[in-house]
Formats: sequence, structure tokens, C-alpha cells
Amino acid sequence: MSYQVDAWAALGDGTRRAIFERLVDGPAAVGELAVDLPISRPAVSQHLKILKDAGLVIDRAQGTRRIYQVDPAGLAALRAELDRFWGKALTNFKHIVEEKP
Repeated sequence: MSYQVDAWAALGDGTRRAIFERLVDGPAAVGELAVDLPISRPAVSQHLKILKDAGLVIDRAQGTRRIYQVDPAGLAALRAELDRFWGKALTNFKHIVEEKP
């Protein structure tokens, strides 16, 4: 699946990262997410749209509210990229350590 926004770029913003970290703890509505953030609810909604466009969060209707949560598939994709980078770094380190002087 192709997303409109790169997930890493979306998380590059501190406010979006804070919102995402809150959603890791469990689903929440915009108003709940806006508590303790120095931005308005409409601004939180704009950040959530970017996170959604990046495939990191999903939402569902619950009455008149939208409930947001981390998209497990988007989180798995980030993890796969980190695993790939880490695997390359370990392989390169192994080659350096095993080189004969």
C-alpha cells in the first residue's frame, strides 16, 4: 500500500510524535489527545490527518466522535524498516571486526 506521507517524515514533527506516543497507550478521541498539548483541537486533528495519511493511525466513528488508534500494519512497516537497517549495520560491523589487519 502506498501512502501520501512518509511515516518517518510524519514522526519527524515533535507534536505528531507526542500524539502517536499517546495513541500507543490506547485509542483516544481528539479532545483527549489535545489535553496537555499546547495546541488547539483543530491543530491536533490536522496532525492526526498527517499520521493517518502516513498509514500510522486509523480512526472509527463512535457516536459523534472519531476515535483514533495506532494502525498495527503501519507500525509493523516501521519496525520492518528498522530491522532492515539494524541488520545491515550488524553485518557491516561483523565485516569490520572480522577483517584481518
